[in-house]
Amino acid sequence: MTTLTALAPAGLQVEPDAASVAERVAEALLQALRDGATLGLATGRTMVPVYAALRRRLAALSGPERQALLAGWRSFNLDEYVGLGLADGSSFARFMQEQLVDPLQLPAGALQLPNGLAADPQAEARRYGAAVAAAGGIDLQLLGLGNNGHVGFNEPPCPADAPCRSLSLSAATRQQNAGAFGGDAGAVPAQAITLGTADIRAARRLLLVVTGAAKAQVLRRCLLEPPGPELPASWLQGHPGLQVVVDAEAASALPLH
Repeated sequence: MTTLTALAPAGLQVEPDAASVAERVAEALLQALRDGATLGLATGRTMVPVYAALRRRLAALSGPERQALLAGWRSFNLDEYVGLGLADGSSFARFMQEQLVDPLQLPAGALQLPNGLAADPQAEARRYGAAVAAAGGIDLQLLGLGNNGHVGFNEPPCPADAPCRSLSLSAATRQQNAGAFGGDAGAVPAQAITLGTADIRAARRLLLVVTGAAKAQVLRRCLLEPPGPELPASWLQGHPGLQVVVDAEAASALPLH
């Protein structure tokens, strides 16, 4: 096992609770917007309080500054389910529309996602990966952590250099995401389009956000075990711009003392 030395003190921040994590992450996103960064965004329960905190921060700005930041907004989401689009209440497109696009009245095209309704998902994945590259890449990539160590929808086993692609979701991931589908894992789409580990690791900064005791063991493994395909998030180790923000529960298995 390795140690957390490479992450401390600036790379690992432990907050007392999920609300405090959301505030810290929202502040980082706001600063990135002020810097003109291209954002990489994520979905999921962990991000709901983050985006709420970001909305509050933006609302507190002066009108001119807020309008300037929103006019310059450019972001790419990590992933989308194959077969779902904006009209589907469980799609990531709808999640982002409700969390950011509508409340902030973002300009058309400012927030981009893979097209889950594309006739050829693999071709759409290639198009989307090329769009990210053409935009100059991601400056700050926001990431959550799956219970099986996935990041984006990069399911194990996954190499460090996987491209943007369409892939099958594991039973564990479909179960983890069943809450957005009435608790029915069978209703979760079997496939998704995701930025690959290569695209994620190419981002200039990575912000991994983890909350809750249920993620404590997988977080420990992803940060401390040697990187490998069975834990896709472990490939983030050694990235020079990696920052990990967690709550006390998620950090409970880490050797912090």
